[in-house]
Formats: sequence, C-alpha cells, structure tokens
Amino acid sequence: MKFENILADINGFGRFQIMIIVISFIGRFTLPCHFMLNNFIAAVPSHHCDISFLDDEDTFKNLSPADRLVVSIPVQQDGTPSSCWMFEEPQYHLLLNSSNITELHTVQCQNGWVYNNSTFKSTLTSEWDLVCDRRGKNKATATIFFIGVMFGAMTFGSLSDRFGRRIMLLVSYVTGMLFAIASAFSTSYVMFVVLRFFTGFCITGIVIVSAVLSVEWVDVEHRKLVGVIDSLSWTFGNTVFALIAYLVNDWRWLVVSVTSPLVLGIITWRWMPESARWLIANGKLVQAQAYLNRCAKMNRREDSTDTLNIETLSTIVVTEKTDRTYSYLDLIRTPKMRRLALRTGILWFCVANAFYGISFNITGFGLNIYLTQFTYALVELPAKVSVYYLLDKIGRRRTEVGSLLLAALCLGINIVVPKDMSVARTVVAVIGKGFSSASFGTVVLYSSELYPTVVRQNGMGYNSFMARLGVAVAPLILLLDEVWRDLPQLVLCCVALLGGLVASTLSETRNRFLPETIEDIEKHW
Repeated sequence: MKFENILADINGFGRFQIMIIVISFIGRFTLPCHFMLNNFIAAVPSHHCDISFLDDEDTFKNLSPADRLVVSIPVQQDGTPSSCWMFEEPQYHLLLNSSNITELHTVQCQNGWVYNNSTFKSTLTSEWDLVCDRRGKNKATATIFFIGVMFGAMTFGSLSDRFGRRIMLLVSYVTGMLFAIASAFSTSYVMFVVLRFFTGFCITGIVIVSAVLSVEWVDVEHRKLVGVIDSLSWTFGNTVFALIAYLVNDWRWLVVSVTSPLVLGIITWRWMPESARWLIANGKLVQAQAYLNRCAKMNRREDSTDTLNIETLSTIVVTEKTDRTYSYLDLIRTPKMRRLALRTGILWFCVANAFYGISFNITGFGLNIYLTQFTYALVELPAKVSVYYLLDKIGRRRTEVGSLLLAALCLGINIVVPKDMSVARTVVAVIGKGFSSASFGTVVLYSSELYPTVVRQNGMGYNSFMARLGVAVAPLILLLDEVWRDLPQLVLCCVALLGGLVASTLSETRNRFLPETIEDIEKHW
C-alpha cells in the first residue's frame, strides 16, 4: 500500500492541510526579509571626511558649511565632494578660484566620516565606518550570512531526517530568533558578523523543514498548489519588507522588526503536525496513526479511521529496514540516487546563480531603494502565478526547462542591446528575472517530489546548500565586467542554459506517487 492511498481516504487537501500551509506561511515570512536585509542595513549613505577638527582655526570656523567643504574636500568628476579624500591643509584660495585643484596634495580621511542621514538614521556603514578602504568588510556581511545559510541547509536537512521535521522546525524558529535579536544589539563588527552567520545557519531550517512538511501531507493533485503558495510567501515577504524598511530606518530596529514574526511562528508551532510519512518510514507507527486520525477528524472523514490501524500502516514501508538512520551518504550509495543528487545539485546551483545574478544586475529604474525593492518583489508575482497553471498543463520538467531557457534568452538579448537603450535593457532584464523566478518556484516543488521520503530532507538540505553556493558566486560573476563589460551577462546566460539542459534529464513527477524508499528510486524511477 502507498501513503497516497491513505491520504485519499482521509482527504489529502482539507482543513488539516490548509492549517499546515498557513502555519508555514507565517513562519516563512521573515526569511525573504533576512535574505534581502543587507540592501538596507548595510546601505552606504553619501559621506565625506569629518573636518570638524579644523574648527579650532579662527578663519575656518567663520566659514559657512558649504565653504568649509570647498576648502577641505576635493570635488569628484560628478561635482560631489570626495568620499575618501581631503586636502592636507585648508585651501582658502579655492573660495576665489576653485577650477585648478590638480596640484593640491590630498590625504585619506584622518578623523572619520560624516554621513548623510536623510534616508537612513543609521546603518552598519555609518556605525562602524565601513567605507573606503574598509568597504570590503561591508560586502562581507552578506557573504558571511549566506555561508551560514549554506551550512545550515545541510545540517537541518540531516537533522530533520534523523529527529523529525516538527522538532527541528521549532529549533530553527527559536535559535534563529535568538541569534537575530542578539545581532541587533551587537557592540562590534566582529560580534555582528559572527551572530549573523549563526542567524543564517539557523533560520534556513525554517524553509527546509516547512517545505517538506507541506508536501508530505498533501495529495498528488494539490502538491503543485502547495509549492506555489510556499514560493509566493517569499514574494509577499519581499513586498512587505519594502514597507517595513521604509518605516524603520535604524538598522538595529529593522533587524528586530523583521525577526519579530518568528514569535507568532513559535506560538502557532504547537498546532503543526509531524510528518506521518517520516513517522512511518522510521517505524513510529503509533504516532503516525495519531496524526492521521487527527487529520481525518479535522477533514471530517472520521468514517475512514477504521482503516488507519497499525497493521495497515506497517505495510506501507516493507522493502527497507525502518530502524536505520539515513545520512547524506545515502544520496550517493546507489547508482540512480547518485545521478539524481548530481543533477539536482547542478540544477539548484544554476537556478540560484541565475536568479540572484539577474536580481543584483537590474538597473535603470530611476527609483529610490524602497521602490526598487517593491518593484523587484512584484516582478515575481505574475511569474509564480503562471507556474501554478503550467505545472499541471505541461509538467514540472518542461516548466523548469522552459523558464531557464527563456531566462538565458533574455540574458543573451541584453548582451547585444546597446548600452544607451536603457529602457529596453531594463524591460528585458525584468522579464528575465520573471522567468528565473518561475524556475526557482518550480525547482523547490520538483526536487521535493524527486527524492524518496527516507532521505527527502537530506536531499533538500543538499540542494539548498548548492543553491546558496550559487548565491555566493553571483556577486563574483558580476565583477567580471572589469574584464569585459558583457562577460557577466554571458556567464549567467551559460549558467541558465546549463540548468535547462540538466533539468531536461530529470524524471517527470506530474501525477506520480512520491517515492518512499531508495529502492523505489532504483526500481521505478
């Protein structure tokens, strides 16, 4: 007997499943906010050298603020004061003739910087002077966070396959919230990046565990709906995040604000059930029976509970020992599992790399940072809604392949479109981001259906690790414009093409039962 047969008897998409989706949606809200948090907390306000120490000179302190800048700070080509340099001594003659400054000696800022706080009350940049020769430390905050996410994906995937989905979801909620709140009260840069690493490490368990829990409790017909809803939670989070960031312009309180929804996630966790699939696969039949009875009662299928006896449940998994512990090594022990892990790993790397590469490279809107964040989020909405209809119409594989190839096409078009056609380039880039967003929305559901229950969390943890590796590499690819201005677009185009080719080699999962054991993969997939 298959688990889907039992779900069909007790209603595989009733009030019980809707409850799981709602609880997951609440908990996942904070994730996109933290993923995009560096756009705001590490923003670089306009700044120049602090020249207040010159106030001791009588001539200088009698000058207007504008004249003080003229005699103290050299002007850049765009007419704005230099951010990192100042004159070695005040150049009062510039008040009469400011055209010839090429021979004047300049030095790096000696006494810190003054920041324009009109947009942001405070950021990491202004807090710890992460500008000029310290600019690399600013960039490192995002990198360190995603390294934490990368390793957290592997860890929580393994732990939830060993100890269960439900308990690891709570662990991720609590530890993620504690580390995030602690980072908001950091007293030094080193303290912040360490806490930020552990924040990324812990909160990634939320998406890893909740995505699998949702899929494992719904029937075949509604798996694609659950996948799209989970994906839309990111779009919703990103959209609301723009408003939160606009209202909260102090970096410490912004971290607290986007983390606070986890309190609601912890409260609603008490109603989150354990995966009955996982319980059965691990021989915990009594607990599985209790959750299935609860599902039947909530879905008003009490008449079906007579079939939910221990003997029936014990027939679901009989081909493998239920008392063994599975690990990441099980992803490569057998030939078909090995090929599956290789292909999905490459696919996730390509999808994430193309998505974030395009996201980081979209320019030309002429909007402020808050409107840009809002626009980026809205771009994803039509793409993900389209995925909902395409997953059943043409299947998971064709949707994934098509979206990646079309994203590659947009990247290729922007290589040949002239740089001065900024409007056309922006439109093409936005369309490309839509297709890459569709590929991201598809790959999460697709991969969770490809892996068997006994190693599904390990598989999703490994895939998420590869995705975060792709995210980490994306900014490095964009730096290739120093070699050739269109080289980043060319590399991202090739990455998207590779992803499309790899996706075309995977099995179609539309209207198929989820594999329960590794033997199912080796024999039937």
